[in-house]
Amino acid sequence: MRMIKLKIEYVGKGSLVLVNKKFDVKTLAEELVPFSESFKNITISRDTNRALHLLLNGIGAGERIVPVSGYRSFEEQAEIYNASLNENGSEYTKKYVAIPGASEHQTGLAIDLALNEGEINFICPRFPRFGICEEFRKTAAIYGFIERYKEEKRVVTGISGEEWHFRYVGFPHSKIIEESGFCLEEYIEYLKAFVYPDKPLKSLGYAVYYIPCGEDGAEIAAEGSFTVSGNNADGFILTVKESGI
Repeated sequence: MRMIKLKIEYVGKGSLVLVNKKFDVKTLAEELVPFSESFKNITISRDTNRALHLLLNGIGAGERIVPVSGYRSFEEQAEIYNASLNENGSEYTKKYVAIPGASEHQTGLAIDLALNEGEINFICPRFPRFGICEEFRKTAAIYGFIERYKEEKRVVTGISGEEWHFRYVGFPHSKIIEESGFCLEEYIEYLKAFVYPDKPLKSLGYAVYYIPCGEDGAEIAAEGSFTVSGNNADGFILTVKESGI
């Protein structure tokens, strides 16, 4: 058993950070790597890239699915947002393009994908709900991904349905979110009922805890296999394989 200090700045780091109009990006993306040799200009976090390729290989996607957009700097997001305003207008842009500072693409944990069928729309690429794309969608949670923006959750997320946008949150969170019908906003709020150390959420062989962040951060006692992520709002999420604490 060892004591681990969670610094207050860590709230903005990790695979479960919530990014939207209310909770903006607080830290720079880390360990960015190219998607592949063929798409060196598209980068995402190392863990996201590893899981994504396992998923694509697992369903035998080959070249039928291609990446469209991964990590974006604040400046790149601002350029895309302003260009869309000029080309598509305010209503369209507010539906599909996050304002600079509030885009998941700035975390390195998000990826836009498209069916490889020739010309691809950068803002709204086609990723249909059939064929290899639907196979990807149905398998995504096993590898730690969620379809981040669903039309039925538009009121909660503030973003219209984006069939092409996937977010890495890690397993088991992806599977819990999928099975519960949550969007990430709802899941982060739901976890606050499972406060460390006495009230875990037990699911899929894991124990998940919410740890509130105080003025000096937080401290935990842990051992075994575990991960910690900030939620980018007010605390941390500890994920422990059973028998781990």
